[in-house]
Amino acid sequence: MKPQYETRHSPSLPPRFDVGSRVRVRKAYPPGHIRTPFYIRGKVGEVERYCGQFPNPEELAYARDGLPAQPLYRVRFHQRDLWPGYQGPATDVLEVEIYQHWLEEA
Repeated sequence: MKPQYETRHSPSLPPRFDVGSRVRVRKAYPPGHIRTPFYIRGKVGEVERYCGQFPNPEELAYARDGLPAQPLYRVRFHQRDLWPGYQGPATDVLEVEIYQHWLEEA
């Protein structure tokens, strides 16, 4: 799978998900600097694109090297799956870029 952006960080973890894969965001609440929005934890979405591999910003926030680099994906969620009582069109979506260590197979 070709990433949206070519990146060269070593070491890097290999991507686990393909475009179109259904994934669930881990429902975890670790302390500290977290880049995954609260409102998508535990929710299921679809990988829209693979962005590349980047140092983990949750580690960089503590002056660590962020390696191995983590695959980053853009995941698409239907608004109705995120917000109870959502009354907009069924086609409304929200796309969020999420690092692989927050994702699991749905």
